[in-house]
Amino acid sequence: MKSDIRLLSFCKLTFDLISAPQPLAPVGVAFYQSDMKHQHHERLLIIDFGSQVTQLIARRLRELEVYCEIHPYQNISDAFLSAFAPQAIIFSGGPASVFDAGAPRPPYSVFELGVPILGICYGQQVMMDMLGGKVERGHKTAEFGRAYVSKTGDTLDLLQGWFTEEREQVWMSHGDHVSAIAPGFNAYGTSPNAPFAITANLEKKFYAVQFHPEVHHTPNGAMIYENFVKIAGFSGDWTMGAYREQALEAIRKQVGDKKVICGLSGGVDSSVAAVLIHEAIGDQLTCVFVDHGLLRKEEATEVVEMFRDHYNMPFIHAQESELFLGALDGQSDPETKRKIIGGLFIDVFQKYADQIEDAEFLAQGTLYPDVIESVSFNGGPSVTIKSHHNVGGLPDKMGLKLVEPLRELFKDEVRTLGRELGLPESFIGRHPFPGPGLAIRCPGEITRSKLDILREADAVYIDQIRKHGLYDQIWQAFVAILPVRTVGVMGDGRTYDYACALRAVTSVDGMTADYFPFSHEFLGETATRIINEVEGINRVTYDITSKPPGTIEWE
Repeated sequence: MKSDIRLLSFCKLTFDLISAPQPLAPVGVAFYQSDMKHQHHERLLIIDFGSQVTQLIARRLRELEVYCEIHPYQNISDAFLSAFAPQAIIFSGGPASVFDAGAPRPPYSVFELGVPILGICYGQQVMMDMLGGKVERGHKTAEFGRAYVSKTGDTLDLLQGWFTEEREQVWMSHGDHVSAIAPGFNAYGTSPNAPFAITANLEKKFYAVQFHPEVHHTPNGAMIYENFVKIAGFSGDWTMGAYREQALEAIRKQVGDKKVICGLSGGVDSSVAAVLIHEAIGDQLTCVFVDHGLLRKEEATEVVEMFRDHYNMPFIHAQESELFLGALDGQSDPETKRKIIGGLFIDVFQKYADQIEDAEFLAQGTLYPDVIESVSFNGGPSVTIKSHHNVGGLPDKMGLKLVEPLRELFKDEVRTLGRELGLPESFIGRHPFPGPGLAIRCPGEITRSKLDILREADAVYIDQIRKHGLYDQIWQAFVAILPVRTVGVMGDGRTYDYACALRAVTSVDGMTADYFPFSHEFLGETATRIINEVEGINRVTYDITSKPPGTIEWE
């Protein structure tokens, strides 16, 4: 099994523009039902008990070329398990306690399937509780953050590659703890506040750990997952080459001879979706590119040249900048900006889509994180991270059926698929760009002149990053023009121009981020270039705020 997919992550998608939640279909159930075509894959089921890092479990498995799905515990029934037919199961962590009324639990039948099971954190506790062990609350055994596990007992197949030194660093996040293990289990690791940090029933191939192997704070945690899928007999049949062929077949079967429209943002997700669908059905696909006047320098030209000229696909360039900028004139509240842009975007897209005769399908670049992040709208145990317009609402409004060929993929997998499809690396490796565009990099009132200044400053900044060979080391980089004018001196004259802030962050998944440690030489050189080359800016700052407490974008 290979592990060559870079840990990038997801960003804003084509229609992720409206902040107000939309009514959603029962995502977990719907996604599962639509996925019966994957029955021929080796399949691993992740039962979600509400951990905010459940996605990371799936990512670790996908990196091992193992197909897996995340489903909330309340959707798991005997009928579900029978239809899904998992080759192995993982219980995620979660915020609940087994002592809570209505505490999340899987059906007992999961333990009777005869497949390997791995319980993580709360997953360990619920496994022990259901199988005859004991969980206790308190007694000063809570652990949060970095901890160290020491080996106890014999060698364990789950721990191949572990304990080359006396102890292993792990990441803990638990208040309750297992105080007695279930019959048939033995202890293989302990920590100061988790006496049964690693347990296993070798006969049944049930394994349980109190820590989180999926997070990078457990440095050797990926080995746990690699060993587990080997124990479960996975060969690693989840490749992007195979997925491409499978997706092409599925698109042709779904669409038939009907027409499809695709909202093309120019971002990686919608672009890969468009190229994939075009390969499947050719001129039955029409892309609609809404140019709202809030794109980066030359960006609209690049999108048009790639899709209309290079790929030669039916393409509508909806040049509506005057409409958007007119509606944004004088607006300064960030949420108001987002709602104006989101509402107009849909209206404009609808106008152009109506021009395409006999269109029955809408293509969207929805990714798997969007699906599972939105699931708690339907009673999922985790706190919703963000609502996604891609996941619900728009198709009903337009009377179209959805084509979502990337719905099962993470961001890094989309980039890999893009390479399979032959998209240029310069395009699929681009930094994330928000749906509302430069509007949220222009705090305060938006004016055309400020946007022009911002485009030029951003272009210089990105050019500097590329010249210094830093672009691929950075998750996202941009310039924000500040609602502040400052006094400066150029030559012998006085200036009174805008200040700008440079932003560059490193991240694994976009949920947390830290500023990129540019050298002072780089910052000085870049500031000089911006001030010299961009009329309207006389002061440059560098934003060193992490996320949290800040956000990556300024608004």
